[in-house]
Amino acid sequence: MPVFDFNNSPEESQAPECTYEIFYSSNPEASADHPMLVLDNREGQLKHHSNGTFTNPIRKTAFEFKGEAGTVSADILKIDARFVSLLKWLGENHINVRLSGASREDGYAVYKIREIAFGGGSKLSAEDGFLQFMIERLLSSDAPSEELPDEDEEESGDSMKLTSIQSITDFMNCAGRTLPDNIRLWARRNLAVARSNEVSQEERRHAQRALSIMMNIHWKSDYFQSIDPKEARRILDEELYGMEQVKQRIIETIIQINRTHTLPAYGLLLVGPAGTGKSQIAYAVARILKLPWTTLDMSSINDPEQLTGSSRIYANAKPGIIMDAFSMAGESNLVFIINELDKAAAGKGNGNPADVLLTLLDNLGFTDNYIECMIPTVGVYPIATANDKDQISAPLMSRFAVIEIPDYTPEEKKMIFSQYALPKVLKRIGMQENECTLTKDGLDAVIELHKHTSGIRDLEQAAEHLAANALYQIEVDHVQAVAFDADMVKALLG
Repeated sequence: MPVFDFNNSPEESQAPECTYEIFYSSNPEASADHPMLVLDNREGQLKHHSNGTFTNPIRKTAFEFKGEAGTVSADILKIDARFVSLLKWLGENHINVRLSGASREDGYAVYKIREIAFGGGSKLSAEDGFLQFMIERLLSSDAPSEELPDEDEEESGDSMKLTSIQSITDFMNCAGRTLPDNIRLWARRNLAVARSNEVSQEERRHAQRALSIMMNIHWKSDYFQSIDPKEARRILDEELYGMEQVKQRIIETIIQINRTHTLPAYGLLLVGPAGTGKSQIAYAVARILKLPWTTLDMSSINDPEQLTGSSRIYANAKPGIIMDAFSMAGESNLVFIINELDKAAAGKGNGNPADVLLTLLDNLGFTDNYIECMIPTVGVYPIATANDKDQISAPLMSRFAVIEIPDYTPEEKKMIFSQYALPKVLKRIGMQENECTLTKDGLDAVIELHKHTSGIRDLEQAAEHLAANALYQIEVDHVQAVAFDADMVKALLG
């Protein structure tokens, strides 16, 4: 009769202790001074490059690697709060990595993590590309709040089979905390639809497409770094001649941003004749704010659905151009340049495009019919242009600070033509400034010919015509230079 000895029964395994502390950092780059994590290196076995895997990452995070005497385990002493979930994911999936770091008094400071193949060789694959994408995204995000909900423990992408869905799931597991709360919950619901066998293939395709769009947008906070007013003024002087009132208003906006670190509650509406440089002002502001920009041309939008997208119930459904703008910019903070706002109310479809703009401009959030999720718009700075403000509805006008842009005087046109338009054209086509000049009466003739036109576009075209003619004479007639007088200008442009 067999005898069973229970004296040697294994003791219950003890849950590992948490040996690391979490620190909170918002540094955009990792370095020896600002590492992603710090390992215990009292034995001095961790070198500049160390290959291994993370183990038991959610409780007692450690790093196992090959040492001189075999496998060595080094506890993690400190972790940047942004990387806790990423290390958990790396450990759970037993991903081999190479750490790059530097030895400090408090331990081995890790500032780079690369995926490697078994045996220590480089693995130049999509997996490492994904890992680097994750690290860059986490570094560019702000430190998370100190209290993380337990629901994060349940996130898992093990059941995802398709590569694209798996990547989105991995992103949610590793960096879900970088998303706004409502977008994170929306993503989980759409992930469930994308992998469900109880819905149609069309629904799964739409869910996957919507997820791909949303996850590739970097949802930034509404905190804006200070802007150097002197640099802003330099850009404005470089792009615009005169317009002191306009420049002053833009500088005031920048000072406000520097004080509050948020965008103003109102955008800018630039009203003036065609060709006065309204769009150029808008591009200059986007450059100053260091934000990507997109253009909405209201004269070409006849139906609100072009802005809001179409419902997923249709096979050919797609997002609207506002959502496309966020997707192309790759981030939620951008400048919306709305051209010809005075044409926004001239819709020919099932509604008024101007009504859609109101939801975008209120900074309360915008919902695309295809995406079906309210996206934050606190990082959107609208700059609109219009020729006739009387055609703009009062609700739309109330969302903007209006700046009137008067037409240029004849003297201003002279300065713009001689000091900006003509030199710019000559530089573009490779001519020296002395090869194409105008006499005093020649310059007067140019301005006289364009006295009834608004803006400076016609002047720029005149400069182009004069420079091209001068270049022709130099190349064909072999003259050294051309100086246009009044008669020559009238003969050429009249």
